[in-house]
Amino acid sequence: MSMRTAAPGHYLIASDFDQTLSFNDSGLVLSELIGVSNFREKVAGLSDIHLVQQGAELAYLLRHDPEFRCVRREHLIETGKRVRLKEDIKRFVKCLDAGADEYRFSFYVISAAPRAVVQSALEGIVAPDHIFGAECEYDASSGEICAVTKVPAGWRDDCGVRGQAHHPNRAADRRQ
Repeated sequence: MSMRTAAPGHYLIASDFDQTLSFNDSGLVLSELIGVSNFREKVAGLSDIHLVQQGAELAYLLRHDPEFRCVRREHLIETGKRVRLKEDIKRFVKCLDAGADEYRFSFYVISAAPRAVVQSALEGIVAPDHIFGAECEYDASSGEICAVTKVPAGWRDDCGVRGQAHHPNRAADRRQ
């Protein structure tokens, strides 16, 4: 009986953020920060009417829910600092970065959560250019979120990671 082994080379590993690398949904953490008590009910309501794709509820609420209109970039960054990460994420990423023998790995995080939240939570762990999240534009005078320009959520949404996979040294070279 023969065993199949993976071919030496470069492998792309992608992970979600909310409840995969973290214990809580970042939307729940943000809601607690700004004093919105019914986040889960709002998400359930959006899910029931199929208004937004699963995972993109927070991005929708940031633009369309009056209780979330107060959110500014600094709230998103603070939310990331308050998100409780799962144990040994830093060690896991270091092991992937180190590779093994003839195997190399590139680790990416793809989330429907605002990119500012994910970057803040994973600061010093995952390179910013390896994080894809909802992109927000801010009003220059008020700081209010005036647009959510991209929400990387859903089936086959590779968020540009495919391009990194074809050119894996591009991101790795910038980090060294």
